[in-house]
Amino acid sequence: MLNYMTIVGFLVPLIVTIFVTPYVIKLAYKIGAIDKANHRKVHTKIMPRMGGLAIFIGVIAGYFVTGLYNEKVTAISIGGVLIIILGILDDMYELSAKIKFLAQIIIASIVVSTGLTIEFISIPLVVEKFQLGWMAYPITILWIVAITNAINLIDGLDGLAAGVSSIGIATIAIMAMFAGKELILALALIVLGSTIGFLFYNFHPAKIFMGDTGALFLGYSISILSLLGLFKSVTLFSFVIPIIILGVPIFDTAFAILRRIMNKQPISAPDKAHLHHKMMALGFSHRNTVLALYAVSILFSISAVILSSATLWVAIAIIVCLLILIHLIAEIVGVVNERYSPLIKIYKKVVGKQ
Repeated sequence: MLNYMTIVGFLVPLIVTIFVTPYVIKLAYKIGAIDKANHRKVHTKIMPRMGGLAIFIGVIAGYFVTGLYNEKVTAISIGGVLIIILGILDDMYELSAKIKFLAQIIIASIVVSTGLTIEFISIPLVVEKFQLGWMAYPITILWIVAITNAINLIDGLDGLAAGVSSIGIATIAIMAMFAGKELILALALIVLGSTIGFLFYNFHPAKIFMGDTGALFLGYSISILSLLGLFKSVTLFSFVIPIIILGVPIFDTAFAILRRIMNKQPISAPDKAHLHHKMMALGFSHRNTVLALYAVSILFSISAVILSSATLWVAIAIIVCLLILIHLIAEIVGVVNERYSPLIKIYKKVVGKQ
């Protein structure tokens, strides 16, 4: 339920982030945390990054003003601090993918070591209670690392990662409120307030980028929020809900992996073929690309809310429709490659068109 403290927990981080971001911009220039233009980047001038530090400062303010430091969230708080340090170092020195991946595994392991794991999964019509046993640890670590990196991969346009993250976090907050999960609601509103505050400076034309400091922190925060909601035991479809909420970054990541495998490139190899890149290549403006992806994110979030209380067969229908939709979008814009269009080929074959 919304109350005075949860509202304060949203407004204080919002105001603090708006206030501190100009100072973070100056700091980024001073310490060399800048993003230079190159053939892969959309921007054409030097931009300060490390904007995630402003988001983190806002979260810290919300953390203390709401009294969340009294809750048993020590491990996830330590993990948040470490992920921010990792992001700052990367924004300053551009760490290798291997070092970042190893550090993320260590951070996720710290969180999981406290017992925050998914212990068993229920699969409708198949098994009522499948105990994960020792697999609970690697699966939970994989979850945290995967979601953390999914946000990082869509951070390619002004306001895209922050906006999509805000939509996802807001959805988690709404679902937590209706489920009566006060801790998740409080945490979500704190992160949401900070992220929206940052959007004042990050939406096109951006004055600062969130950098890995922001993308990794937001990804980590969302992974923890969804994990708290799935805590201990889940059904297969409730496990799918966070994936749907983050449909845009997760499916963009999945298609990026498929694209690099098909093109015989390393999975960690950067490119300019993500969903937002391809949409701009089709003629969408910078702002319209971001707004269109916001709209898709909202569609996924609404579907997730409906799915959370849907019957088995309605849930299956929703998931199938969303999979077809996102796959068609990927084929139309050519996010894998120009030859990859299985659904379109099936359609043409059925209707007899070339």
